Amino acid sequence: MIQDLHSHTYYSFCGKDAPEAVAEAAIAGGIDLLGFTDHNYGIGFQRVEMFYMDPKNFEGQDYGRCLRRYFDHINLIKEKYAGRINILRGIEICTLEGRNLSLPENCDISFYDYCIIENLDCKDSITGGDLFTYAKKLGCYCGVAHTDLFAHAERIGVDPLDYFKRMADENIFWEMNVSYDSIHNYRQHQYVLDFFQSPEKQDIVRKSGVKVSVGFDGHRVEDYLPKRVAEYCNALTEIGIPMPFENDFN
Repeated sequence: MIQDLHSHTYYSFCGKDAPEAVAEAAIAGGIDLLGFTDHNYGIGFQRVEMFYMDPKNFEGQDYGRCLRRYFDHINLIKEKYAGRINILRGIEICTLEGRNLSLPENCDISFYDYCIIENLDCKDSITGGDLFTYAKKLGCYCGVAHTDLFAHAERIGVDPLDYFKRMADENIFWEMNVSYDSIHNYRQHQYVLDFFQSPEKQDIVRKSGVKVSVGFDGHRVEDYLPKRVAEYCNALTEIGIPMPFENDFN
């Protein structure tokens, strides 16, 4: 299965395109499964000027209803393109401290198909580096976005095999972020390159049973490289590492 579980639309402040345009680009590129994962703060605040306002001025602003409206919009896209591509309703969760970035604690995302958690390895992450406690709070199928989890496990003093086994046990997947576009200055993630060049790391992940996703992290349709996504999906299949959702749509 060729899947891309990390994409952005105009709901993300750094995104540009309508969901329909993103879906059409994925279909044209032969993607079987597309996950929309706009940033929680882009969805929740809707407009940049609202995001930068002081929270005390948000009288009448309902973050949770915005999250629901986004889900409903992507659900309409899912229905519109049924039979042409499988679409998932996801969300990317920022965990950085600071004004309005992280998901408010009282917001429910349990109805989403999945979420991807970012900034886990940052010193100012509200997770404190504790993936498992934070993921439980979200109440949603979780993945970890663009993070070197081998380095993270070493940093917190945990054997990587044990860390990945716990992820598998708690049904958390790991993303291979394969972005190569203008919004990311055509920078490739070193942890992805290292993983596919290291049979030892591949063996650890394979033994752990953790699932691994592929995400282009697209923000501009004109930059999208579906062939690159397919190459990495096929590479995971060739080395015997399962991907999330692959048994749900075969």
